[in-house]
Amino acid sequence: MAPDTSTQIHNIGYRSYDGPRLGRSYARKSLFAQSLRGAYGLGRSAKSKVLPMLLFAVMCVPALILVAVAITVPGSTALPIKYTTYAMTTQVIVYLYLASQAPQSVSRDLRFKTVPLYFSRPIERVDYVLAKFAAMASALFILTATPLLIMWIGSLLAKFDFADQTKGFGQALVSVLLLSLLFSGLGLVMAALTPRRGFGVAAIIAVLLIPYGAVSAVQAIAYETGSTGGIEWLGLFSPMSLIDGLQTAFLGADSGFPGSEGPSSAVGFVYLLVILGLIAGSYAALMARYRKAGL
Repeated sequence: MAPDTSTQIHNIGYRSYDGPRLGRSYARKSLFAQSLRGAYGLGRSAKSKVLPMLLFAVMCVPALILVAVAITVPGSTALPIKYTTYAMTTQVIVYLYLASQAPQSVSRDLRFKTVPLYFSRPIERVDYVLAKFAAMASALFILTATPLLIMWIGSLLAKFDFADQTKGFGQALVSVLLLSLLFSGLGLVMAALTPRRGFGVAAIIAVLLIPYGAVSAVQAIAYETGSTGGIEWLGLFSPMSLIDGLQTAFLGADSGFPGSEGPSSAVGFVYLLVILGLIAGSYAALMARYRKAGL
C-alpha cells in the first residue's frame, strides 16, 4: 500500500524572536501617544482631522483678537478679560470637542471588540484606562491652555506688568488642568457605556450642558427671590459650575454666579473635594467597565 502523503510538515523558516521585549511601559506609552494623536485626527484620515482642528482654531481665534485689541488700543494696561474667564466663555467649544473625540477614543474598541486583544499581553486593564484617561485629559488641556498661552505672550508683547500677567496665567493653567481631568473622566465614562458613537456624543453633551443650564436657571431664580444663601451650594451640581466656584474661591477669578462673589474658601474646599471625588470616581467607573469589556 502506498504511504499517505496528504499531510506533510514544511519548514517555512519561522524563527523565534530574540530581540528586546519592551513590556507594559512601552505599550502604555504607545497607546497614550496614539490616543493623543487621534484626538486631533493625526494619523487618521483627512476627514477625521477637520472637526478637531476646526474647534482648536475656533478656540484660539478669540484669544488672538483679545491680544490684538490690547496691543492696538492706546493706554491699555491689561487684557480685556481675565485668563480664568476664558474657558468659561468658550465652554461650548470645549463641550463639542469632548463630545466628538471621547467616543472615537474608546467606542470603536468596544464596537469592534478589540479590547480583549489589548489585554492579551503585555498591556493590562489599568494600563489601558490610564493611557486613555491621560490622553483625553492632555488633549483637552492643549485645547484650553493654548489660548491662555497666546494671551500671555500677547500681554508681554504689549508690555503689561509681567508679574501680574504671569500670576493670572498660572492660576488659569491650574483651573484648566482640573477642568481637563474632570471633563475627560466624565466624557470617557459616558462614551464607554455604549459602543454606539452617536449615543456617546449625546450622553456627553447631556451630562455637561443640561446640569449647567439647570443650575444657572435655579441660581437666577434664587437670586431674584432673595434666597441668595443657597446659590454657592447649587454650583456643586454642575461640572462647569464646580470649576467656576473653585477658581473663584482659590484662583482669583470673577464669579459667574448671579449676584454673588462666589463660594467662600470653606465652601471652595468642598468644591475641590467634589471635583477630586468625581475624577477618582470616573477612573473607578472606567476600571469597572473594562473589567467586563476585557472578557
